[in-house]
Amino acid sequence: MSDPTCKVCQATWPRNDHFIADLGLSKAFLHDDQFFPGWTVVVLHRHATELFQLAPTERIQLMEEVNLVAKIVAQVYKARKINYELLGNQLPHIHWHIIPRLASDPSPFEPVWRVQHEPVFRSGSDLQGTVQRLQQAIQKAR
Repeated sequence: MSDPTCKVCQATWPRNDHFIADLGLSKAFLHDDQFFPGWTVVVLHRHATELFQLAPTERIQLMEEVNLVAKIVAQVYKARKINYELLGNQLPHIHWHIIPRLASDPSPFEPVWRVQHEPVFRSGSDLQGTVQRLQQAIQKAR
């Protein structure tokens, strides 16, 4: 089931070159803005906007997939804390933001949405290296 008006269902977001792993029920991608290094999104394969629209077994599996990505991101980036966000106001398709908060965090007590910053976009070998590092860590953990 898909929604023709949804960016995820149309495959226009997230970007394919940011793909990290297919986790089963979801896929992991590096977020476009890497101002917070390691910011990753876990995107549900099928279209749904609310957790209560998932079968209990899907919710459990999705949380296990979110947990795996969070654990890997925390290890790779040596995070002090992981922030988890499931909003959907701007993009109504279930997708979790996994945001590592590092020792170098410019605003450790603020939610990332309130931290004024210029977006940091990775490209080329920098993007590929970051994605590969996360891919390898996920493959080792499985």
